[in-house]
Amino acid sequence: MDEQTPTVLLQTPSWLLTQSAAHAGRIVSEAFAKAGARGYHFRLLATLVEFGPASQATLSRHTGIDRSDVVAALNELTAGGYVDRTPDPADARRNVISLTAAGRRQHKRLTALVAQAQDEIFAPLTPTDRARLTTLLTRLLAHHQTGS
Repeated sequence: MDEQTPTVLLQTPSWLLTQSAAHAGRIVSEAFAKAGARGYHFRLLATLVEFGPASQATLSRHTGIDRSDVVAALNELTAGGYVDRTPDPADARRNVISLTAAGRRQHKRLTALVAQAQDEIFAPLTPTDRARLTTLLTRLLAHHQTGS
């Protein structure tokens, strides 16, 4: 086999997906770093924008972030003035996390950076190709999340 011929492994969808995911993760992480943020920050801020104030446990469920990692990321967001923690009036053992005005602005900044990263990652694809890829990946993820 010459150097130009890919091996069977390099032609498998799982290998291609893994390699592409590694590049995509790096590009998105670098984009967030420009704003002094991490992916967890964006996921938490986006969830608060979409669903409103929530407990740490609810944020963990919505974002898929482990509870201990939610606490650490919320500490960072609180220190940055992006979220507020207040005791839950229904259960003083829990905190309710709310987005601040600065948090809304940070969410907008991060959303713009994500859009730029998407354009970089998917530059070789047409809008139709991107939509089809999104549909296929959504179906694949749903299949594995439901255990079907």
